[in-house]
Amino acid sequence: MMEKLSPEEFDENYKRVTERFNNAVFRSGRKDGEVKLLAATKTVDADTINYAIKSGVKYIGENKVQEFKAKYPDIIPVHHHFIGHLQTNKVKDIVGRVELIHSVDSLRLAEAVSAQSKKLGTVTDILLEVNIGGEESKSGFKPFEVIENAEKIAEMEGVSVKGLMTIPPVCENDENNRKYFKKMYNLFIDISAQKIDNISMDVLSMGMSDDFETAIEEGATIVRVGTALFGKRLYI
Repeated sequence: MMEKLSPEEFDENYKRVTERFNNAVFRSGRKDGEVKLLAATKTVDADTINYAIKSGVKYIGENKVQEFKAKYPDIIPVHHHFIGHLQTNKVKDIVGRVELIHSVDSLRLAEAVSAQSKKLGTVTDILLEVNIGGEESKSGFKPFEVIENAEKIAEMEGVSVKGLMTIPPVCENDENNRKYFKKMYNLFIDISAQKIDNISMDVLSMGMSDDFETAIEEGATIVRVGTALFGKRLYI
């Protein structure tokens, strides 16, 4: 659950985040529109999400399928993304309802998305999740195996690989994540250079509330910001 934000509290948070965001985009030499701010809405109620959308948020991302299903009918039109861990048996609840799945972390999951997409007669845009820190506790493709698996996924019907996503290791100093963001950008460029059919490499999703400025400076095209916009979550 999350403590209910007042409109005034959200306004203050949103102003602070957009200032950080715009300054980082400027420092990185990017143009307006080249980087997207996605609001990570895990545990955020539909009323607060709708207020955020009316305030200017254009992209939202949910982490959990059940929560997405519960809130989806009540959210006003917006760009919906799915950014959390996705189980193969939950794919049917996501495909056809979101514009982009950030967290395809295995061939098996890609195959499930492909099968459901073909069933619905649609093509689902996906990102390949990379375990850039090589952490045992995290899912995702290892950096050295991404290109090989990307080529296999690119051959699947019903999916289109649009780029990469990562969650770097937790660091005491957020600046320490820069090296992981650099590695991700280099991998992103390497795959792009392969010019593989059905892989566009338009999207590099990395950076969250504490480190999204660094991520933007190192090439992110989408940053996923939750706590900085909506406050700390309280879990029960």
